[in-house]
Amino acid sequence: MVKSFEELKERAKAKGQKRLVVACAEDKTVLEACMSAMEMELIIPIFVGDKNAIVKTGKSYGISIDNKCIENTTGVENSVKKSVEIIRSGDGDFLLKGMVKTSTFLKGLLDAECGLRTSRRLSHSAIIEAPGYYKLFQVTDGGMNVKPDVKTKIDIIKNACNFALSLGVMKPKVAILAAVEVVNPEMQETVDAAVIKQMGERGQLGEILIDGPLALDLAVSKEACRKKGIKGNVAGDADILIVPDIASGNISAKGLIYLGKAKAAGIILGAKVPVVMLSRADDTETKLNSIALGVVSCPEKVKLRK
Repeated sequence: MVKSFEELKERAKAKGQKRLVVACAEDKTVLEACMSAMEMELIIPIFVGDKNAIVKTGKSYGISIDNKCIENTTGVENSVKKSVEIIRSGDGDFLLKGMVKTSTFLKGLLDAECGLRTSRRLSHSAIIEAPGYYKLFQVTDGGMNVKPDVKTKIDIIKNACNFALSLGVMKPKVAILAAVEVVNPEMQETVDAAVIKQMGERGQLGEILIDGPLALDLAVSKEACRKKGIKGNVAGDADILIVPDIASGNISAKGLIYLGKAKAAGIILGAKVPVVMLSRADDTETKLNSIALGVVSCPEKVKLRK
């Protein structure tokens, strides 16, 4: 099991270089992260965007960009479209969101005819390394699905559990979060959690351990579980935190990063290839962690569906 981002980078090195397509690469931290990933021999980059702006941005910060690595385009929508085309053609292994709004990026990614959708629902997962917790864990979905119903939450869980295999978690422990640990008909997330838990216990969700509803403290703190008398295979030891909605997921992940000094990475799950998507405000380290995450989650041979 990968327990830290340093271990993740070592696993990425062992996997070998992957071709990273960067949509709208005119950004300092993106270029810095990609250069670091190149030096670590994790990636071979393809920078998509305004060639002059990419070169100028690099020079401004002492970063030398090889022209052979740049695919020149004009306008963010064209850059996203071209990036997706490169992936679809088989010339790239995974995709990174650069200096472009999430809505514009997702529009290109989700295009019914020329995007990277599959029959699976897409979801976003934040991978967190938090002080005081002994392993990496996922918070999902704080980036794509606004108010998921039971069916959508099941897709989110399946995406997260499939991805957990990349981190060496063979039987992930899934906590379905709520404000309380009992079912309350007035709190829909607790009702959803009870239904999904029963499905998991009956083997309908595959080889996983699942519990819910659970408050956050009961998902990650064995001491809190001891004090409240909560027992179970997931209690205090979760690998995956399933949040009720996009707001709670986004707030939780960013709270851990900005107030809890956690390290993080982010990825979209369920697409034809790994898609690394972060906030434009994220720092170089977070983007490098996410690139390593993309490398690790790449299949040995990318097979795109028509």
